Amino acid sequence: MDIKDISVVVDLAGDRRAARAAADLAKRLDAHLTGLSLAYDPIVPGYAVAPVPADFMISARNQALKEAETAIDAFHKIAAETGIDGEAHLVDVMAGGGLDGIVHEVRLADLVVIGEDDPDHPEPVREALIEAVLFNAGAPLLIVPRQGKTTIDPSRIMIAWDGTITASRAVRAAMPFLKMARHVEVVLVDDGKKLPTGERLCGHLLRHGIESSIRKVPNPGKDVAKAIRQAAIDADAGIIVMGAYGHSRLLEWILGGATRGMLTGLALPVLMTH
Repeated sequence: MDIKDISVVVDLAGDRRAARAAADLAKRLDAHLTGLSLAYDPIVPGYAVAPVPADFMISARNQALKEAETAIDAFHKIAAETGIDGEAHLVDVMAGGGLDGIVHEVRLADLVVIGEDDPDHPEPVREALIEAVLFNAGAPLLIVPRQGKTTIDPSRIMIAWDGTITASRAVRAAMPFLKMARHVEVVLVDDGKKLPTGERLCGHLLRHGIESSIRKVPNPGKDVAKAIRQAAIDADAGIIVMGAYGHSRLLEWILGGATRGMLTGLALPVLMTH
């Protein structure tokens, strides 16, 4: 499937790297780009012992709307600078109401682009937003790092392969990028379990006209995410392709896991599906 419909969550502050990366990608793929700017309801701490004044809530809400509208203006400027036509929507995120609004907005997208959370410009529920898209939107997710280039380089791609259904879905979702690549490396991380065979994946890719090689990474202990990141750096990859949350979110939260580890400290863009 070609990528012809891209949605990007526009950061409310900073240099809006995700929007810039998505605009560049939309131009190269001749795809339509939709920018989504989130207006968050004020969050009242659960430990508050007194009612929050109404004028404070109104002021905080107005500030959230102003920030979201500023992000929309920035998106249109980025689109114009890139030379593409793009549309933008403001999406309300209601306190206690979940993230259904943003999920419904991206359900028809061929690709969703979100930036890594930036500690210098933190936004509410960024990790929850990423999880909501992964689990409920049905679209592949491209996470853009907060440092490094703002362009997506599909010429060299690394697939973190563990033979799971989520990894298989990620490979299918990445097929448009894989067909653009000059070099594809299939990496198997020895996490103490029986490694899947990479030959079948390489054969599958070859039937799509994609040549690839296999590399096995020694047992990294508990930090599989670190091993994946280092393997991608060693391969000089432009994109990492991997499945997300092969275990339950609860297990990943308690025990740690590759997905949670990859959501912070990104060195390059990661394409994920669940």
